Amino acid sequence: MSKVCDICGKGKLAGMSIKRRGMAKKDGGVGRKITGRSIRRFSPNLQKVKVNMKGVIKTIKVCTSCIRSGKIVKA
Repeated sequence: MSKVCDICGKGKLAGMSIKRRGMAKKDGGVGRKITGRSIRRFSPNLQKVKVNMKGVIKTIKVCTSCIRSGKIVKA
């Protein structure tokens, strides 16, 4: 099952999760140090929606930004 929007093609994005230690300078410490980085994935918010496409009702996966912007017509 793919995590891609059928309307705009929005898919997963890669990013980093950063681990830090220490106390912030504004709290009286010497600053926060980065101790590790691990790769993480950002998934789009997909919903299964019944859509009227050219007179045919289909169930497709659509991101919530396409639903809000009105790019689809719900059945």
